[in-house]
Amino acid sequence: MKKFDDLETYGPKKLRTLRNNLNNRIAHFKQHGDNATSLRESHKLHALDEEQCVELLKKVNKLLTK
Repeated sequence: MKKFDDLETYGPKKLRTLRNNLNNRIAHFKQHGDNATSLRESHKLHALDEEQCVELLKKVNKLLTK
């Protein structure tokens, strides 16, 4: 999750996009479970599991409510 150490510098639009991507990814995990497809290496959320996505989503939501 080192890719997201600079979340505070993200603008509102980028945070909303990340929030939407995380929500979609979490929904994919819930629908497919252990058979969830992996993302391309170039994708920001590559190699994040469901728990990490949920934690990151909490951080993003906290920043968006500021």
